[in-house]
Amino acid sequence: MKKFLHEYRHFLSYPRNMRVLLITNLIYALVLPVIDIFVASYVMRNSHDVKMVVVYQLAVYTGIPFTFLINGFLLQFVKIKRLYSAGMLLSGAAMVVMMSLGQLSITGVGVAGLLMGMSFGLFWANRDFLALSTTNDSNRNYYYGLETFFYTNTYVIVPAIVGWFIEGTGARGWFGGDRNTAYEIVTGFVFVLTIISSIIVHRGDFANPPKSRFVYFRYHWLWNRMQVLALLKGLAQGYIVTAPAMLIMRLVGQEGALGTIQAAGGILSAFLLYIIGRTTRPSARIVIFTIGLTLFALGGLFNAMLFNAVGVILFMACLLLARPLHDIAYFPIQMQVIDIVSAIEHRNKFAYIFNQEFGFYVGRFAGCGLFIVLANKVSDTFALRYALLIIGIVQLLSVFVAKTILRGCATLSREIRLDAQVAAGA
Repeated sequence: MKKFLHEYRHFLSYPRNMRVLLITNLIYALVLPVIDIFVASYVMRNSHDVKMVVVYQLAVYTGIPFTFLINGFLLQFVKIKRLYSAGMLLSGAAMVVMMSLGQLSITGVGVAGLLMGMSFGLFWANRDFLALSTTNDSNRNYYYGLETFFYTNTYVIVPAIVGWFIEGTGARGWFGGDRNTAYEIVTGFVFVLTIISSIIVHRGDFANPPKSRFVYFRYHWLWNRMQVLALLKGLAQGYIVTAPAMLIMRLVGQEGALGTIQAAGGILSAFLLYIIGRTTRPSARIVIFTIGLTLFALGGLFNAMLFNAVGVILFMACLLLARPLHDIAYFPIQMQVIDIVSAIEHRNKFAYIFNQEFGFYVGRFAGCGLFIVLANKVSDTFALRYALLIIGIVQLLSVFVAKTILRGCATLSREIRLDAQVAAGA
């Protein structure tokens, strides 16, 4: 209890807006596992077609950059916390649309996916800018360590509860044994949580980006390197959101297994990640980044070699640590680059957040495209077995790109400080 109170007092030492943003993200963290995992499993269960799941995900990823663009113009007139709130509420509405489709079709799944993509676009565009504006380079390890602690715990607890509830509906005859009814009840809870998180974010006093141009086509060389890193990150994102659901539904067969597999070792890893964020310095980011990418590649190797229930468990265990470790390092690096490059180019910081989304989109499209090509040209089984390994190996290139970026950040930071000193002396 003393340790907990010490950590709570440490949390209170940070700026109020940063704390409001973290609490908002904690509530919404209860929603994201349902969106990421169980919407894909719903599509899989009702269509029995892995390609339909990938179509849904492509529609989601197409909606995100389009909404980033709309959000940039809306920020000229609408308060950022209202747009952030709208994104969270729209995710619940998109789930309602999916559950009301009845017979799934490519068109219906595509429309639901676009709506979900629009909700993510509003959510992530404004979340990224708020995280950038309410933190600095010295406290971003703590910010993302605590946020990752939230997300890792919810990715353990929520899938366990939801998975067992859905499976129990079919096994014990709740609600007439109709699992789709269980999905609809879960959707109702999701909608309530999005309302609560929307209310909390309005307690912050957040400033909008300046009213200025945010669409550019030429950037500093350091930002172009960052875009390569975004593309490589998007490569995994394009497939990793739906891969667990498809693998488990194919090799294990029950939604309850989603919860059981996610729960294994998850709580322990969450505390480990919090400690990493709480104690590490910015200089440790490349080590954390490398470990995360290596674990992802190792998980893909286990899945490819075994391709059975044990292989899925080993892959999920690796993913449980790999994904948050990667994020703890990636986002502070991204924000450090934005701080430096925006000072050099004298541009709105939202311009870089907007531009980076297209790097993610290219990578996500390539990741989904790889799966579709392998599924069509070889087989669904081959794609499920080897796509993760291929992506994991290619992603290891991110380590070398990140090292180049960090060296560039160090050099440019020194030049900016020197120029400032010269200007002050003059």
